[in-house]
Amino acid sequence: MIYKIHDAFLADSFIQSKVNGRIKFYEYPAAGDVSGPCIVIDPIASPVPGDYADNQWLTDDYLFQIEVWSKSLEDTGSIAKQIRSVMWKVLGFSQTGTGVDEWDPDTGVYRDARRYRGKIYID
Repeated sequence: MIYKIHDAFLADSFIQSKVNGRIKFYEYPAAGDVSGPCIVIDPIASPVPGDYADNQWLTDDYLFQIEVWSKSLEDTGSIAKQIRSVMWKVLGFSQTGTGVDEWDPDTGVYRDARRYRGKIYID
């Protein structure tokens, strides 16, 4: 699923124009090394079986945290909003709970972290 998210972000022209391929899995950039906006896709939990019929599970439920790191407040916000749109319109994932919206004055990095939950039907 992580690659589907990655590919959906790469396929979005707005996101791609802003991050220029700087999309990471599991690892976070060093705050001092943020040269341009980047996205971090972080699975919060392993997929959980869900939606049962005839004693078989039909879906895997996922929970991801998607973070945007940037030295521009405007870029951080606009990329995070576009990610929310892609997660919903392309993948069917909804934003859940509260996230993190912070600024580090020592490095000048803005960070927007949001959690998304969704289910995918298994074959």
